[in-house]
Amino acid sequence: MRAVYFSGQDQCLTDREKPAPRPGEALIRVALAGICNTDVELAKGYMGFSGVPGHEFVGVVEAAPDAPQWLGRRVAADINWGCGACPVCLAADSRHCPNRTTLGIAGWDGAFAQWIVAPLGNLHAVPDAVPDREAVFAEPLAAALEVSQQVHLTAKTRMAVLGDGKLGILIACALRHLCPGLVLIGRHASKLDVAARQGVSTRLASQQKERRERFDVVVEATGREDGLARALDLVRPEGMIVAKTTVAGTAPLNLSRLVVDEISLVGSRCGDIALALHFLSERLVDVTPLIEAEYDLEEFPAAFARACRPGAGKILVRIGA
Repeated sequence: MRAVYFSGQDQCLTDREKPAPRPGEALIRVALAGICNTDVELAKGYMGFSGVPGHEFVGVVEAAPDAPQWLGRRVAADINWGCGACPVCLAADSRHCPNRTTLGIAGWDGAFAQWIVAPLGNLHAVPDAVPDREAVFAEPLAAALEVSQQVHLTAKTRMAVLGDGKLGILIACALRHLCPGLVLIGRHASKLDVAARQGVSTRLASQQKERRERFDVVVEATGREDGLARALDLVRPEGMIVAKTTVAGTAPLNLSRLVVDEISLVGSRCGDIALALHFLSERLVDVTPLIEAEYDLEEFPAAFARACRPGAGKILVRIGA
């Protein structure tokens, strides 16, 4: 099969053996995959990654020896596979299993390939009403919604999302249903407008500096090494910062301000795919304005180069078989 392979900072298209599902796994023909900023960071050396990347996908189950009811169904999948036997997994949170593998990120070949295998327990059926171009956003939308599963949010919570990239926009558009007064702060009027058209209050970073307003909760989704430092300027004493950025470099942080102002810092990662599919099915978030371009798998070098450009929208890769 054809697949993308990362080795250090080198990327290439290659032929690899088609995977075969083991007991408890399904073989999935990938239809569409999305390039994530995490993939860009992997190419810079994040996680010391080598292998087949790609964790945002939608596909069709072609084989499931232990569960024939999945055959022919469109699916997305939770991207973390736990060992199933350690205390963390037995406590029902395999996302943090110390022995976990992560699709296209750590120890498991990802979705920039014609076929992948995934555990049956990680599969989620995609509702018929959700087309592939929207279903491919299930994983990043789940990550956006994870904030709502970690932090108690009310309609009165003064909340800001910092960063007008793809993830920041997804977070703002999703969480506005819980925090109607949420503000998305960014540097690009055109990007902020994508969220504004979905009912999100937006503000340019230059305008925010003039207001000197402080928030109860600040979600840092800048994708930049200085994102946490910028979030500290927005959060009130005894407030909370939710960190979403993962970068290959080192993020500076003024620990004295964190301590003196008694600010809580929460890391936030992957989320519930089923919740994301519900939001997509109910049309609570429109992800299509985030799509900038689509490429075939054989055009991956051009697709990845475009995704690496500053400010790029979502780049999708048509996989097929």
